[in-house]
Amino acid sequence: MMNIPIYQQALGGDFNRLQPELRDYFSLVPGSGQYGVGEGVFDVVGCRQRWLSPLLRLTSGEEAFFPEYGESIPFRIENHAHQDPFGRSSLTARREIRFPGRTRIFQDTTSVTDLDNGPQLVDYVGRYRRVVTDLNLSATAEGRLRGVSDGSRLFIGPLRLALPAALDAKAYAEQWWDASAGVNGKHRIQVKVIQPQLGLVLVYAGSFDYRLRPYSGGSSAQSYLPPYAQPDRWERRT
Repeated sequence: MMNIPIYQQALGGDFNRLQPELRDYFSLVPGSGQYGVGEGVFDVVGCRQRWLSPLLRLTSGEEAFFPEYGESIPFRIENHAHQDPFGRSSLTARREIRFPGRTRIFQDTTSVTDLDNGPQLVDYVGRYRRVVTDLNLSATAEGRLRGVSDGSRLFIGPLRLALPAALDAKAYAEQWWDASAGVNGKHRIQVKVIQPQLGLVLVYAGSFDYRLRPYSGGSSAQSYLPPYAQPDRWERRT
C-alpha cells in the first residue's frame, strides 16, 4: 500500500470529494523522490492563556507545545512521505514557527495501521513521539478535510498510559483551498487543541503557499527521511 497516500487509505472513496488542491497536497507517497514545502503566515498561533506559560515552557523541549502566542507569525512546513522503521507508510511533518526572537519546532509523524475495520491513522507527536492519538478524518460538503484526534495515550518507557476523557486533549483541524484570490489562491488551515480542564491549550490558523521539491541527491528510497526531520526516538506501539 506504499503507492497509495495514507490519507487516501484512511478516507477511502471520500478522498475524491476533497478539493483538487487538497488531493494534490495529501498525495505524497514513499519513494516519490519529492517532499512538500509550505511557507506562509499564521494569523494566530500558540496559547492565549498566559497562566499556562510556565507549564508549557517546561514541556517545550518535546517540540509539541510551546508557551509563546503571536499574531501574523511566519512559518514553514515540510511534509515527508516515507516508510517508518517498522514498515508502515507514514507522513512526517516538521513545522518551523518563527516568533520574534525565537523559532519553535512542532513535529509529528502520522502512520497508517491496518485494523479489522480498515486503515487507521495514528499520529505520533513531538521529537520523542511519545504522545500518540488516533486521527479520524472526514470530507466536508465543501470538499474540505476535517480531522479530530481521539484516544490520546502516553508512552513513557515500557508504560502505555491511556488518558481518561476528563484529561484527554482533543485536536480539531480543518484544511482547505481558498480560491477567493483567484490565481493567487492559498492553502488555509485552522487547528484547535482543547483540554476539558484547561480549555484551549493550542491554536493555529493561517494560510500558505505549497510546492514539491526533489530531494537533494535524488533519493527515492521508500524509507528515506532527511536526518534533520527524523525524531530523537521512534515508537511502534499504538
